Amino acid sequence: MEKTDLRAPTLTATVRPVTPRQRAVRAARNGGSPTLEFTERVPYDAYVHASTLHTLQQPLSGDPGEMSFLMVSQIMELYFGLTCHELREAQRLLRADRIFDALAPLRRTALHLEGLNAAWQSLRWMTPADFNRFRDLLGEGSGFQSAKYRELEFLLGLRDPALIRPFRRQTEVYAQLRAVLDAPSVWDDVIALLARHGFDLPTDLLDRDVAVEHESHPLVESAWVNVYGDAGPDNHLRMLGEALTTVAEEFGDWRYQHLKAVQRAMGAKVGSGGSAGLSWLRRSMERVVFPELWSARTAM
Repeated sequence: MEKTDLRAPTLTATVRPVTPRQRAVRAARNGGSPTLEFTERVPYDAYVHASTLHTLQQPLSGDPGEMSFLMVSQIMELYFGLTCHELREAQRLLRADRIFDALAPLRRTALHLEGLNAAWQSLRWMTPADFNRFRDLLGEGSGFQSAKYRELEFLLGLRDPALIRPFRRQTEVYAQLRAVLDAPSVWDDVIALLARHGFDLPTDLLDRDVAVEHESHPLVESAWVNVYGDAGPDNHLRMLGEALTTVAEEFGDWRYQHLKAVQRAMGAKVGSGGSAGLSWLRRSMERVVFPELWSARTAM
């Protein structure tokens, strides 16, 4: 098997900002052609770190298809991190009652989830025979063990303390997940926002037990019915509801695409990480993101 060169690039450079005038002078000097000579590492690589990214694919087999599986998994990890970043920005703005401003990171979140969903298409070639050529080499490795995906679930309000147990030996990762688990989710912040805007919500609502966390609360449901009753163009709470609905919808699509990818590649076999595989994913899909946004629609 061909080994990947993990050595860091010898050339280093920082990203140096330029003014529009400097850019115009350089273009004139180059006669409209791109700059081809640099004394250090090219600025694109200094910013994107592409040369580092392309050293991170280390397949365990000589099977050519494994690279697709590995790289798509890494792409999904990047999208998980980006989505968490956007949700935290939305939380910051919601806590400051900047509802309209919070729409932008939530809409970006939905678009990032679209990109995440599209990544599944790159694995549609994989049959059970294809996967079996390298699956055993993965040992107990499983997407179930993605810390960043767990963080994303927690931010969306899908909290289960048992799911951070695999990370107990990774103290920094465990501490970060514990902090996210114990902090308010996006949905908690939305409910607190509704309460600040005069809706009658009980003070203990944010302390709901995990077992009932994903069930609709009638008072939250009623609040959303009232929000949607005002169809005016300046109803920012209604816009917020729609942005959150799109996020929940796209996340639900990702879970469904995951289910179908597993079904395509391994059927109902036991999962690599020890789960029941397909049946575990089906049960996971029953946990609803932003439940009252969906149940309230029956009463609208």
